[in-house]
Amino acid sequence: MELVTRLLAGDRRSLARIISLIEDDGRDAHKALAELYPHTGRAHIVGITGAPGTGKSTLVNALAKGYRRRDLTVGIVAVDPSSPFSGGALLGDRIRMRDLAGDAGVFIRSMATRGTLGGLARATADVVLALDAAGFDRVIVETVGVGQAEVEIAGAAHSVVVVAAPGMGDEVQAIKAGVMEIGDVFAVNKSDREGADHAVMAIKMMQGLTPAAPPAGSADAGWEPPVIKTVATRGDGVDELLEAIEAHAAYLHESHLIQRRERDRVTAVLETILQVELLARLRLRVPPERMQALVEQVLDRELDPYTAVDQLLQLGEAPCS
Repeated sequence: MELVTRLLAGDRRSLARIISLIEDDGRDAHKALAELYPHTGRAHIVGITGAPGTGKSTLVNALAKGYRRRDLTVGIVAVDPSSPFSGGALLGDRIRMRDLAGDAGVFIRSMATRGTLGGLARATADVVLALDAAGFDRVIVETVGVGQAEVEIAGAAHSVVVVAAPGMGDEVQAIKAGVMEIGDVFAVNKSDREGADHAVMAIKMMQGLTPAAPPAGSADAGWEPPVIKTVATRGDGVDELLEAIEAHAAYLHESHLIQRRERDRVTAVLETILQVELLARLRLRVPPERMQALVEQVLDRELDPYTAVDQLLQLGEAPCS
């Protein structure tokens, strides 16, 4: 595929076109991804998550600048809330991170969630794959910040940075959302505000309340997640945060836990693709009028949703006539 050849040769325009194909989810996208896949597995994937208003985008911008000072290339996937009218991202990448415009070592793409839960667009994993194949040293995925479902980032990244801010109640939210278990590094951004030290203390106290044996894909027992104070707008603490991320990456490789993280990530990708494909195939096999009839039965309380789904699955399994 000519687009793939040009992407692997460093053509950024071809990368942008392939990402557009991925978002459209057509056969050409699947063909391109199949050709790109053998060229992946080199980038370290960093997830940035946290509640809205914590300054995630500004922090990502500052981290990208820090990586560029180290002569490392950076691909950024910024997952935005979907427009309820167009389905497109509400915030454009040029608005969010205009400081990075014109740097050939940085590629930024905003993606709409299009209703996908968990703060990650369905195509995010495929876009990360394309950026990896394009040769970016670090790929940063910034999530929407939608509460409990933010834990989905744990299945998409090697290192997860949880961003909080003073006075927003994020410490309490972190407990509710289970975010404490997925954080490899914690950043208390906007730490020039009153209450920053209290926020740091609260996070450290809660770290002691997390399970002794965290589940696979979460923070590892041999790694103690550091808590870094930052002021992203001024660049304060950004180098320290970057060092913490890189230290975690080194820890994963030295302890050989990177294989487990990658296995968890690939498992999550396969499960997501499987869910999408099975649903698409089921819809092709179930007549629209049958689906609508089941909807009406559930609405009228003549049928419960689980029994309706069982009937749909039986229809999907039936041989085509």
